[in-house]
Amino acid sequence: MNGPLDGGRGSGRSGDDGRDEVRGGPRIPGPRPAADDLEPPARLLPLRGVPEPVPQTAPEVPPAPEPRPAAVERPSHNVLKSLLGAWALSACSAEETAAVEEHLGECAPCAEEALRLRDAVALLHTDRDLDLDPLLRFRVLENCLGRRPARIPVPAWATPYDAEAARLDALLRDIGESEWHAPVRLKWFEGERQVSRRTTVGGVIGHLMTVDGLVAGALGLDDPLGAHAPKVPGDRTEAYWRTADLHPTHTVREPWRDQSHSLIRTVSFAGRGVAELSVSYGDFTLPLRDSLLDRAFECWIHAGDIADAVDYPYEPPSGSHLHRMIDLAARLLPAALADRRRAGLAGPARHLVAAGAPGRSLHLEVEGSGGGNWYVALDSPAAVASADQAVAQVALDGVEFCRLVAGHVSPQEAAVGQDGDREAIQDVLFAAASLSRL
Repeated sequence: MNGPLDGGRGSGRSGDDGRDEVRGGPRIPGPRPAADDLEPPARLLPLRGVPEPVPQTAPEVPPAPEPRPAAVERPSHNVLKSLLGAWALSACSAEETAAVEEHLGECAPCAEEALRLRDAVALLHTDRDLDLDPLLRFRVLENCLGRRPARIPVPAWATPYDAEAARLDALLRDIGESEWHAPVRLKWFEGERQVSRRTTVGGVIGHLMTVDGLVAGALGLDDPLGAHAPKVPGDRTEAYWRTADLHPTHTVREPWRDQSHSLIRTVSFAGRGVAELSVSYGDFTLPLRDSLLDRAFECWIHAGDIADAVDYPYEPPSGSHLHRMIDLAARLLPAALADRRRAGLAGPARHLVAAGAPGRSLHLEVEGSGGGNWYVALDSPAAVASADQAVAQVALDGVEFCRLVAGHVSPQEAAVGQDGDREAIQDVLFAAASLSRL
């Protein structure tokens, strides 16, 4: 049979195995056996003259060492000693407590100190009042002002003003905004009676600033009221109150404080001669040394007025400063007495003497802090007062005498002890009250 498989030749033969084979056709291989069915190959014999290769083995890697825990650095002796106070108060962390207690078992001095601190902590009682003493600020400030030397030494005669301005500024720093509107009543004497004027805390600071402006003008500094402002203290204050806001606030504190700093800075640089510079108050003058003492006195008095208005504790000046203020008032009394006599408000002079001659005197004994003994000429401001010529004696407390000079108490209320000429005593007490002014 002819077909496509015989290539068109149509003849074939039978093989030995009885199968037919197609002549010229491709041979189809049988299935390959699996690898597992094969026998292992025979080991090849090494070639002659060629050494048999030595099998290579991988190098052994040593195992990595296990990580050690990080060592905890132990605090030094000084560090542990500094923690003893916190340990006694149970204020250390757990780690610090453990380190301190371990150290206490090894260090005898620290162990003794720890026992002392623990005993001291046991003395603290939480049932006590832990509020700060309201006078603490004053005592600290007074101590600082008395001990801390300034870079530019302030003249001794200017230190009372410097101290009182600083104390008043500390008071103003402590009060709230609303308290600047607290009502304050300023008091002084005119003639035979006490008068007063109502203002606010801000108004009082404005009053101090305007009167301090007289000192500033004498030193060549700017006057807060301008070059053509009145020269009488009361007129200056009224002018300020008319032109300022109806209710001055804390904004007046900064210009007042800057002006007081300028005054102290100027007199500190000016030298000794400036102490005798005249400061005009309109109807009288004072040397600069007395003028700043007068300003210190008024600063203290009005600070007390403010403290009363806002319920703030306020102490008198230091004894040395208070003594200087009393001394200034005592030196001004003969002239004040003469002015009242010219106005018909005091008895006539009984024994006129020449200037520099001894004359009738009153012994003014001031007790307490800043106190002392002064003798006041009664008949002539130029007379020399002395104990030999004393015809009367008055004894008062130092602060009470200053309140009399400020017009805050009447002459009848101020005198505690009196002896001698009653008329002379009354004239001097009213003359002291007449030193007050707005």
